[in-house]
Amino acid sequence: MTKDVLVIGTGISGLTYAIQIAEENPNVSMVLISKSDMKEGNTRYAQGGIAVVSNFKKDSFEKHIEDTLTAGAGTCDPEVVKFVIEEGYERVKELIEWGAQFDKKRKKLDLAKEAGHSEKRIVHFKDQTGQHIQEALLIKIKTYPNIELLEQHTLVDLITDHHSKEKVNRCYGAYVISQEEEKIKKITSKITVLSTGGAGSLFAHSTNPEISTGDGLGAAYRARVLMEGLPYVQFHPTALQPKVNGHTFLITEAVRGAGGKLVNMQGERFMVKNDSRAELAPRDIVAREIQKEIENQKEEFVWLDGSGIDKKQWKNHFPTILETCKNLGIELPEEPIPVVPAAHYFCGGIKVNKKSESQLKGLYAIGECSATGLHGTNRLASNSLLESLVFAQRAAQDTLLALRKKLPNKAFYNAIPQWNGDGYSNSIEIQEIKKYRNELQELMTKYVGIFKTNNGLKIAENRIDQIYKAINSIYNKNKLTYGLCELRNMVSIAYLITKQSQGITQNQGVFYNHDYA
Repeated sequence: MTKDVLVIGTGISGLTYAIQIAEENPNVSMVLISKSDMKEGNTRYAQGGIAVVSNFKKDSFEKHIEDTLTAGAGTCDPEVVKFVIEEGYERVKELIEWGAQFDKKRKKLDLAKEAGHSEKRIVHFKDQTGQHIQEALLIKIKTYPNIELLEQHTLVDLITDHHSKEKVNRCYGAYVISQEEEKIKKITSKITVLSTGGAGSLFAHSTNPEISTGDGLGAAYRARVLMEGLPYVQFHPTALQPKVNGHTFLITEAVRGAGGKLVNMQGERFMVKNDSRAELAPRDIVAREIQKEIENQKEEFVWLDGSGIDKKQWKNHFPTILETCKNLGIELPEEPIPVVPAAHYFCGGIKVNKKSESQLKGLYAIGECSATGLHGTNRLASNSLLESLVFAQRAAQDTLLALRKKLPNKAFYNAIPQWNGDGYSNSIEIQEIKKYRNELQELMTKYVGIFKTNNGLKIAENRIDQIYKAINSIYNKNKLTYGLCELRNMVSIAYLITKQSQGITQNQGVFYNHDYA
């Protein structure tokens, strides 16, 4: 298959990018691939909403910029912060025009407040904002005849100069696994877009779905694409401690914004004595304080007391959380919620420019898999969906310009070889894969999680290297499987995070090493 544009990942970044191009030029041929079905992915689990200045009487771009820079511990790119926040309002209006219907109060957007924000500016749809946006974008994208959608397809590797006779440092598409057909396909393209999310599944507790295994990051690493800031992994302070159907369930920041209080087993509001902003301090601070409390008590969680939020607000603003807790026997608002920090968002990733293009020509990265400079060493709550919208539009505009230039012809793409290997089999059961995946999660959580030490990082590095060699041996002796494909990405990114962590000698934002305290 040869297309003008290949988009890998169908969350808010990939879908918005494709719609932007289709709106402007319906002759551009595109294919979007989704690892699962089109509805699955990190976007779906974004409960809180989009941080955007819309109430210009009380709020301002300057306030949002200041909040973002403060949360990022002074390490954000000020130019990027400025244009993302200033362009964000137009992008959200566009989203509404495409079918998103955010909560309103007296015909105006009902704005929520989250940690680190000086004003109410979070645009939301109850506690299902991501899911609502995903559904609206999917309805919109299916109206374009020039866009082909492929579900149950997983990225294996990027096609680069290595697979051709060219030496121009360019990407020409990707090899992907079709899980249904049990084969590896070659999809060539003039422009390739990674919107594959992060790698939250590297950790024992993650608010991301299980499919968040760093596929785009792993493929970029093997293609020798520059990546930066990978150790800056943001842990969301409040995830429900008991898993729901085997998955970690997020308790949105907006619950604390609405008046939820964090208390330890002694019933003390510990955040009050640790930060003047208490429960509304930036996520890195709240997550660390919760982890400290957990390490100093018998129970492996703290309480989130929502008794100060009335039942009507729970029903209107947090219906999913209310129902989920009820199914676990937790009666809100009378009873508190047991919460733990969980891996939530990668602040670093594939280094991109202000148009979201990587150092590999023709390869763009949008959303969580990219390092744009917006977040610095700590992301301000609800800035992620905003970043996706702005950079998707910028990447789309740059793509339209790039497609007008002289690019390789169809004969060139046809000459690129098919996947060189024993193919793909979904039927091979390799027991070691699950064992190594679990061990990797334990290692990362214990030694490369919220708190680190130099000795712990060395222990992790040595063991990850051993796991890598074992996986490589399995890979060389067997057909590529879906699980093995994920695992080789996970181990590559785990190793990169650990090595990059060893090079950081000061604590900033979400990064904390006890040896530099």
